[in-house]
Amino acid sequence: MFTFESPQYLYLALLIIPITAWYIWRRNKQTANLQVSTISPFKGAPKSLRYYILHLPFALRMISLALLCVILARPQSSETWSDQNVEGIDIMMAIDISGSMLAEDLKPNRLEAAKTISSEFVNSRPNDNIGLVVFSGESFTQCPLTTDKAALSQLFGVINEQMIQANGTAIGLGLASAVNRLKDSQAKSKVIILLTDGSNNTGEIDPMMASDLAKTFGIRVYTIGVGTKGMAPYPFQTAFGIQRQMVPVDIDESTLKSISGNTDGKYFRATDNKSLKAIYEEIDQLEKTKISVQEYSKKNEEYLPFAIALLGIMLLEFLVRYLVVRHNP
Repeated sequence: MFTFESPQYLYLALLIIPITAWYIWRRNKQTANLQVSTISPFKGAPKSLRYYILHLPFALRMISLALLCVILARPQSSETWSDQNVEGIDIMMAIDISGSMLAEDLKPNRLEAAKTISSEFVNSRPNDNIGLVVFSGESFTQCPLTTDKAALSQLFGVINEQMIQANGTAIGLGLASAVNRLKDSQAKSKVIILLTDGSNNTGEIDPMMASDLAKTFGIRVYTIGVGTKGMAPYPFQTAFGIQRQMVPVDIDESTLKSISGNTDGKYFRATDNKSLKAIYEEIDQLEKTKISVQEYSKKNEEYLPFAIALLGIMLLEFLVRYLVVRHNP
């Protein structure tokens, strides 16, 4: 990389323009004139070397002036590189896929909104290991920790409420499954994002017991309660087709707040698609990937080649001016 420490001196090279104009004007004024009837006899006369290099001393002097400006500007070369050590975060996402996630207070429903926005969050974090756990009455790992975001996005796409036949919402089991995937992680930052729209009503593991396990392994848990406040439209299959009825929204916020508070995390409430997206954006800011950058920069003065060229051209001008063209007018 080539730079100048004092580039303002390069503007001095503009002096070459008026100096050249003055040189041409002066040469025209000093040239001797001789009137003759015809120059035909002289057309075939050979021209000496001094004729062709008559203006060479002036050209060499202008080149010297240009080189002097470059030297005053202090040309420098720099060697710069940086070494980035990316420290990724290990994140397990635990998503409720129970039947209540089909409620349509989020569009098109809670489950589809969670899938879309969660997938966008995953794709926005290329340096992290991210995995996926789904749960309803039971839980299982849909995808272990991976950096293959394309594969993980595909697995998000196939999630549906019929993947687990057991009814209910086992928040404790879902959280415990996510903890199990992170407990052996060597990452300095381990995070679980647990999303549900209900309360724990089944499963062998109590949510707070699972929260204590997360705390033991240094895992931070962010909890998200999904659902509007009050009543939400829910599609029911009837003899006359799909009928939508209003059902109460029952989110155990106190338990979700206790889970997150116990692990130095945070509880969020998403009442629509916009607020759910904003929640993931906030978590993204809270859990930024740490990057350690080591930079090295070294500058070398590069005036010497220009100084040598300047001395050589000045010597050449002296020799041409006083040894070759000195007798020319």
